[in-house]
Amino acid sequence: MQWLRRKDPQYRAVRRAARVALVACLAFYFCRYVLGDAKMAPYALFGAVALGALSQIPGSPKQRAATIIAVLPVGWALVSLGTLLSITTWSATLGMFVLGFVLSFVGVGGPRLVGLAAGMQLLYILPCFPPYDPGSLLVRLEGLTLALVMLAIAELFLWPDPTPPTYSRRLGDAVASMAGCLNAVADYWAGDPKGRTRLADLVPAAADLADQLRPSRMPPVMRPASAGRRDRALSSAAGTARLMLGRTLDMSAADAKDAINLPASTRLLREAAACAEAASAWLRGTGPLPGTEEITAALNEFRVARMNADPNGRPSEQLHLSSMALSTGEFAKQLVFAIRISAGVPPEHADPTPVEARPGAFWFAYHKTPDLYWHRLKENLTPRSVAFQGALRLAVALAVARLLAGELDLSHGFWVLLTILTVLRTSAAETRSTLRPALVGTVGGSIAAAVLLLFPLDPLVYIIALPIVTLIGFAAGPLFGLGWGQALFTLVITLVFAQVTPVDWRIAEVRVLDVLLGAAIGVLIGLFAWPRGGGGELYRATGTFIATSGEVIRETIGVMAQGKTPGTALPRARRAGQLAEASFALFQSEQHPMALLDWQATLISGHHAVRGAETLIRSCPAGGLLPCVGPLTVVAADVAARYDRRAVALFQGDEELARRPIPEPEPVTWPTDLGQDLYVIADLRVWLDGLREDIDRIGGTPERADSVRERVAELADGAQ
Repeated sequence: MQWLRRKDPQYRAVRRAARVALVACLAFYFCRYVLGDAKMAPYALFGAVALGALSQIPGSPKQRAATIIAVLPVGWALVSLGTLLSITTWSATLGMFVLGFVLSFVGVGGPRLVGLAAGMQLLYILPCFPPYDPGSLLVRLEGLTLALVMLAIAELFLWPDPTPPTYSRRLGDAVASMAGCLNAVADYWAGDPKGRTRLADLVPAAADLADQLRPSRMPPVMRPASAGRRDRALSSAAGTARLMLGRTLDMSAADAKDAINLPASTRLLREAAACAEAASAWLRGTGPLPGTEEITAALNEFRVARMNADPNGRPSEQLHLSSMALSTGEFAKQLVFAIRISAGVPPEHADPTPVEARPGAFWFAYHKTPDLYWHRLKENLTPRSVAFQGALRLAVALAVARLLAGELDLSHGFWVLLTILTVLRTSAAETRSTLRPALVGTVGGSIAAAVLLLFPLDPLVYIIALPIVTLIGFAAGPLFGLGWGQALFTLVITLVFAQVTPVDWRIAEVRVLDVLLGAAIGVLIGLFAWPRGGGGELYRATGTFIATSGEVIRETIGVMAQGKTPGTALPRARRAGQLAEASFALFQSEQHPMALLDWQATLISGHHAVRGAETLIRSCPAGGLLPCVGPLTVVAADVAARYDRRAVALFQGDEELARRPIPEPEPVTWPTDLGQDLYVIADLRVWLDGLREDIDRIGGTPERADSVRERVAELADGAQ
C-alpha cells in the first residue's frame, strides 16, 4: 500500500479504473445477457471506455458528470455517421479524415475539449468498420446512452475523486501572498525598519505560489486556456500578478531615503495591496467582487501629488521609486478589471483601444462567447499553428489507417486506429519513445490471449475474468506504464469478443498484426509531418513575439517623445504572443531533455514589453518629450536591439546564441530641468530598465534562471 500511495497519492487512478471497469462491465453484461443483444453490448462497453478511460475530463465529480451528459448528443452523431459512412471504404476513410481533424482541432477551444478528443474519436472509429448495418443504429445508440448515463451516475456516487483546487483558488492564494509583500514594502517606506525583514520572510512563499501559476506546474486540463472570457481573464490576471510581484522586488531594492513623493507613493502602494487583498478574497470565495473605483481614485490622487511636487534639480534615480509605485497601481487596476471580467461583469464602457491599435489588452471583454471561440479557431487555422499541425497529422494517420484496413480487409481493423491513438504523439521523437512499450505490451498481451483461447473454457470464465482484467488493465497504464496498459487492454478486448462472436487463438495474431500496421503508420506520419512537434514551432513563434516586442519598444518611444501616430506594432505583438503561448503549451505536453533556455522568462519579457507600452501610451501625454528624445532613443534602441538579437537566435534555433551575454550600453546623460516631463521620463526609464533585465535573464533553465527566485535571494541577503 505504501508503494501504491507513492504512485497514486489520492488513489485517483485506482478510483477511475474501478468506476470505468464496473460501469463498462455492468453495461456490457446487461446488454449481452439480460437483453440478449450482441450488437448493443460492444457499444455499451466501449462508450464507457471512450469517456471514462480515453478522455480526460477536468473538474469536480458534478462537473465531470455534467460534461459526460452534455456530450451525449455528440456521441450519437458520431456513432450515426460511422454507421452510415461504413457503406464503403472510401466514404469511411473520408469521414475519418474530416472528423479526425475536426475533433482534434476543436481542442484549441480549451483543455476540456482537448481531454474529450480521443474518446470522441473512438465513438466514430468503432462503427465505421463493416458490416454495413444501418438497421442496427438504434441499438448502438441505446448501448452508448446506457453507458454514458451509468458513467455519469458513477462519477457522482461511486468512489468520487476529491475535487481538485480550482485555478481561481490558486490565483487567489498567490495574489494574497503578493499583497502581503506590497504591504511590507509600504511599511518599509513608512519608516518601519522591520518592513524589509518581513518582506524577506514573505517573498519566498509568494514566489512559490506565483510559480504554481505557471502552465507547466499544473495538469493541462486545469489550465485557464479556453477561448472563453473567464479563462482569458484569469490568465491575464495571473500574468499581472507575476508582474506585480517582480515590481515589488524592484521597489524593495530601490533607495527610498531621498525619493520624491514618498508619502504619496506609500499611500498608493497600500491601496494597491488592498485591491489585491479584495481580489484574493473574491477568488477564494470569501469576499465580494472588488471594483476599480478605489484604485482609480488612488491613482488620480497620486498623479495630483506628483504634479504638486517639483522634480527639477532632482537626480533621476530619486524619481524612479514613484514611477515604480505608479506602474504597480496600474497593474493593480488591470488585475481587478481582469477579475471582474472573469466574474462575467460586462465592461462599463466601450473598448477604449483605438480602432487602428486593436486588439487591445482586454479585447475579449467586448465580445460574446461564440465570437471568442470562432476567433480562436480562425487564428489557429494556419499551418503555423501547432494545433492545426497536430490535428492534420492525426487526421492523416487515422485516414490512412482506415483506408489500409479496408483495402486489406482486416477483420478487426479498428485495432489499427486504436494503435494510432495510443502511439502517435506530437513529435517523431515522442512517437518513437512510445512505440517500444506499446509493441512489447501488445505482443505480451496477445500471447497471453492466444494461450487463453487455445483451451476450450466455459463461457462463465470469460464473464468472471472480464471485470477483474478490466480493473487491473485500466489501472496498470497510469501505475506501471504504457506497456502494461497495452498488454492488459489486449486481454480485455479478447474477453469481450469471446462473448460476442466465436473466436479462436488467431484473434491474438490479428491483434499483433494490426498493432504493427498501426505503429508503422504512426511512425511514418510522425517522421514526415512536422516531426519536431511543438519545439519546432516554439522557436519561430517565440522569435516572432520577441521581434515584434522590439518594434513595440521603438514605436512607444516614438509616440511618447516625438508624437508619432501609434502603428500596428502593439496589435501584432499581441497576436504573436497568443501563438507563442499556444506553441509553449504544446511544448510543455511533450517530453524534452532539459532546455537551455528559460522559455517562460522569454515569454514574460515579451508580455512585459506589451503590457508596459499599453499603460504608458494610455496614461502619459504623447509627443511632449522632444527635449529628451536623444537619450530616450539611445536607450530604447539598445533595449530593442537586445530583443532583436534574441529573436534572431530563436529564429535560428541557436540556444547558445540566445544565452550569450550582451555588452552593457554606454551611459547617457539625462536632463534634470524639464519640470513635470521628468516624471514621464522616469516612467519610461523604469519600463526600459525592466525590459533590459528581462531579456538578459532568459539565458538559463527555469531552475537556474528564475528571475523572481534570484531576486528573492538578493533581498534576503540585504535584510540580514
